[in-house]
Amino acid sequence: MIKDDPDAPTFSMEDLERYSTQFEERNDEEGARTFEVDADDEDQRLDAWIANAARLSRTQVQDLLAEGHIHYLGPRRLPRLKPSLKVSAGDTFRLERPPVELLDVAAENLPLDIVYEDEDLLVINKARGMVVHPAAGINRGTLVNALLYHVRDLSGIAGVARPGIVHRLDKDTSGLMVVAKNDNAHSALTRQFAGRVVKKVYFALVHGNPGASSIIDMPIGRHPMDRKRMAVIYSGRPAVTEFLRTEVFPEYSLLQVRIRTGRTHQIRVHMAWMGHPVAGDPVYCRRDPLGLNGQFLHAGSLEFTHPRTGDMLSLEQPLPTELATPLEQLRAGLTVGDPTASTSPLQILDGWREAASGAL
Repeated sequence: MIKDDPDAPTFSMEDLERYSTQFEERNDEEGARTFEVDADDEDQRLDAWIANAARLSRTQVQDLLAEGHIHYLGPRRLPRLKPSLKVSAGDTFRLERPPVELLDVAAENLPLDIVYEDEDLLVINKARGMVVHPAAGINRGTLVNALLYHVRDLSGIAGVARPGIVHRLDKDTSGLMVVAKNDNAHSALTRQFAGRVVKKVYFALVHGNPGASSIIDMPIGRHPMDRKRMAVIYSGRPAVTEFLRTEVFPEYSLLQVRIRTGRTHQIRVHMAWMGHPVAGDPVYCRRDPLGLNGQFLHAGSLEFTHPRTGDMLSLEQPLPTELATPLEQLRAGLTVGDPTASTSPLQILDGWREAASGAL
């Protein structure tokens, strides 16, 4: 297994209590929350400061700002609130809870593999091919549709189309996901993901041999020519992926992968950028000789702190049959190559010329 980074932050119930008490907070009768900046927090960005104070993600705060649910109460005169605004001591903000919207998503009795469940959360083993939440043109057959059938109450803090969703997996990525049943659990889990203290390990089969281990620290953003794809670009957001090779086959390698950040398609983009795309990837690899019909990527291990009890939950899930079977077939015909070699199937990488030249 990938060894823990000794310099990585830890997360405990004391952290939860600190997050709850380090800010001056008041609740009014309407359920709004008021926060005041103290001297130690001067010059922080508004979105980052409120995210810490309210135990929300910065993305959630930015959405609340855009929708007019955060108000400035003084003492300065500010024309408008922007996420990049630098706060000053004494600044007071009022955060209103958005009105509850009726969810126009049907509950569906779809198969749902629940690995763990209690009053605050559940962990599910998402199947390959299942979309996590409704989107344009997709409002049936998603994980959210299934959750609405199996769970009476879900956290609504993530928005009307994503009840309970704390993080997501791509459609053809299988494995473990945690879902929040209430807003307190959702906020606490979101902070753990944002603080990079949730431990997730993926299993990925990639083309070629990328070496025994590596840490990829390259920014990821929207592809400059295809907005539906992501790419390694200098103007992107920081993204860090580490991997450990566990098996070598004549044309493939099996990796254990941990991501320190959570960018869209992060593992798939980083491995493709290296010239070792994930096997079967329909977006970042041009061919699928194993007939996988989707990327060989599985979230096999998940570890986090329970938001109520403070206990550490550590869960594992084996590969699904549609991935385990081709892997066993590779093992049956195993011819181990030179473990020190680093072959690179750049000829099968979509856009490999740009990636190799550094143009992206």
